[in-house]
Amino acid sequence: MISFANAKINIGLNIVGKRADGYHLVESVFYPFPLYDIIEITAVGADLNTTLEITGLHLPVEDNNLCLRAYHLLSERFSIPPVHIHLHKQIPYGAGLGGGSSDGAFVLKMLNEKFKIGLSTLQLENEAAKLGADCPFFIQNRPSYAEGIGTDLFPIPIDLSDKFLVLVKPPVNIATAAAYQQVTPSPAKEDLREVLHLPVQDWKFYVKNDFEEGVFDKYPLIREIKLALYEQGAMYASMSGSGSAVYGVFPKPVDLTMLHDLGQVYYPAEI
Repeated sequence: MISFANAKINIGLNIVGKRADGYHLVESVFYPFPLYDIIEITAVGADLNTTLEITGLHLPVEDNNLCLRAYHLLSERFSIPPVHIHLHKQIPYGAGLGGGSSDGAFVLKMLNEKFKIGLSTLQLENEAAKLGADCPFFIQNRPSYAEGIGTDLFPIPIDLSDKFLVLVKPPVNIATAAAYQQVTPSPAKEDLREVLHLPVQDWKFYVKNDFEEGVFDKYPLIREIKLALYEQGAMYASMSGSGSAVYGVFPKPVDLTMLHDLGQVYYPAEI
């Protein structure tokens, strides 16, 4: 079985509070972006162990990889055989694109289908929440308003299919925990759900990512990328998540070859 696990971008990201257990409370819109990791799951002999192979972008195979954690999460409760998971990594990591979360969620969905476990969508979301805060989004994989720690999801009618989205990933990886240390939580000045009804070109006045100020101070290159996207005609540009990737929303397809000196440019992929 093969699946294509997509990335996501954050349209707005307000950090509005912090729980006693250390988790931050957020308000954001998660939106699928057509850049994909490729996952293949193959059943192996019952006397073998479950294994993970990673190709594409260099990433070490570790026991806490979300693909392996997803398998063990289900194998502890259901009778499923050992498998070989081949992850072809194309979504850059340390970029705020949710690639690892997507991989884990897609493995849950694939195992549920391949071995006819019978978990409902809600049950899959609950299992995904055990893997990480972004993981439940990738179960239904539709534009969603997220609050709480990012696991409380509500469908939101945002459709950018008539626009052209582009990502630029600089040669910088940002740890989410470090990015949170630069932010002081505070109530959002605008209701994100309301301002996203405005024309896209007006979002830049109201739709903010609270991580940007601290990240831009430490990594001016990321600010430079955002400004460059606006210079090339973006209707809206923002860092995604805690960074380091920056996306631009354009009214039509655009060639951003001139930005290759700033980072890797990712155009929407077709599958």
